[in-house]
Amino acid sequence: MKYKINYNILIPILILSIISIFTIYSSLTYTSPSLGNLAFKQAIWYLVGWGLVFILIHLKNDYLYQHTWYLYIIGNILLLFLLFFGTPINNSRCWFTIPGIGSIQPSEFMKIFIMLSLATMIHNFRNDYDNPTMLNEFLFIIKTFVIVLIPSVLTFLQPDTGAVLIYFIIYFSMMFISGIHLRWFVSAFLIIVGLFGGILYLYYMKEELFIKLFGSSIYYRLERIFNWSKGSGLQLENAIAAIGSAGLFGHGYNQTPIYFPESSTDFIFAVFASNFGLIGVILLLLLIFYLDVEILSLSQKKIEDSDKYIIAGILGMLIFQQVQNIGMTVGLLPITGITLPFISYGGSSLLSYMLLVGILLNISVKKNRIYKYK
Repeated sequence: MKYKINYNILIPILILSIISIFTIYSSLTYTSPSLGNLAFKQAIWYLVGWGLVFILIHLKNDYLYQHTWYLYIIGNILLLFLLFFGTPINNSRCWFTIPGIGSIQPSEFMKIFIMLSLATMIHNFRNDYDNPTMLNEFLFIIKTFVIVLIPSVLTFLQPDTGAVLIYFIIYFSMMFISGIHLRWFVSAFLIIVGLFGGILYLYYMKEELFIKLFGSSIYYRLERIFNWSKGSGLQLENAIAAIGSAGLFGHGYNQTPIYFPESSTDFIFAVFASNFGLIGVILLLLLIFYLDVEILSLSQKKIEDSDKYIIAGILGMLIFQQVQNIGMTVGLLPITGITLPFISYGGSSLLSYMLLVGILLNISVKKNRIYKYK
């Protein structure tokens, strides 16, 4: 069968890949030489990513669905092994170091495994119950929540709070279109507000009790998040200064005027904005918006319900990361270490995004094919 490529998704990804490589190259001015040429490495990762897209296009999404639970189990085993054998970097064990290849971050791929698992469960639930009772829905919510909770606990222990947030963004995005009643989301909202209020009370009013209950590690992680509104810290202050001084057209390519840490990863947006100014930022935001709209429009076409669940997870994850990364770079949101999809440097994250591109391209040309679930 001749494969028809969806260029409305493919072309924006190609443009973002070019932006990514050139912006990372510009960030090398303030990047440790020991890390090597990150722009060249990113180009290699993109080549590998396009290779994965090509492979997935020929395997079709059916292959992933048929092996969903194997992938999910393998992902959790890798997360567990990280706690014992992961390479410590910045007091975290989020990566395996493979000689000659680099670092691999399993949590990035776990996002995909969670999407596949939830899509399978929602698909089967909708097939099993035309008119589910409250008990049916409650048991279904518990089962899906446990599926997300297991990797969340393992990832939180690394610790990688940003990845855990993304897991639950995927979960709520997919469950929102699963067809379950709105009352469950209202209940979840009230529970989250209550828990968050209790945590805030302990954090601000009962500091010693908080540390005794949750430990100093979690206390300092929350301190980093809650203190974002002060706008203090070298990283944030210098990033805002670089962006604010760029004007309409920026300082020029490869002319980032001031140092700030993590310039090629978490704060890549600040590098781009300082180089190309307000006009460049507007064009980049329009490109990102166009890609998101194209992914959303794909869900409106005649596709299988399981594919719609996957698209909801992908779109929820991408929009959350885009808003969070750009928001934290300009001081509007807490700094969480969440990267900008398709632009920030990172082999594992980029490969996971490219796998999602392959899934989207498969969905865009599939015509009423039925998945075989196991």
